Amino acid sequence: MVKHIDATRTFDAPVEKVWALWTDAELVKQWWGPDFFTCPLARIDFREGGTSLVSMKSAQFMAGMEHFTSWTYTRIVPHELIEFIQNLVNPDGSPADPTQYGLPADFPKDVQTIVKFRALGNDRTEMTIEESADFGTIAAFAKIGLDQMIARFPTPAS
Repeated sequence: MVKHIDATRTFDAPVEKVWALWTDAELVKQWWGPDFFTCPLARIDFREGGTSLVSMKSAQFMAGMEHFTSWTYTRIVPHELIEFIQNLVNPDGSPADPTQYGLPADFPKDVQTIVKFRALGNDRTEMTIEESADFGTIAAFAKIGLDQMIARFPTPAS
């Protein structure tokens, strides 16, 4: 069953600065992952057809496991739209079996992700992240994780 989840946040910053949160590896490391996770790795190949590799590592009280995700970009419209496919991968970027990370076997493959940017004027920007996939047994957790992640985005200096 395909599910759709989304989250929206408004920033007191111009669209160019909010856009950079997706294109600058050091900025991605500040927000990728839900609460109690860090992002030790962000290798960004930001271009249509490019694939970025990011990781999220859980806190020690959650076993301290590191998960890797690829983002393969399918469409980029500067300062307006980023479309990419997310997949769980191994550290080398090859497809991963979710059960090796303690995740359910029906963990989604090919999470279609769309990030939309809308300049609101007065150096304010609205960003919406939409994810579509067969989320299976993690559907509720996927929405919680997306909401937590979007709240972690730093507010860029305008």
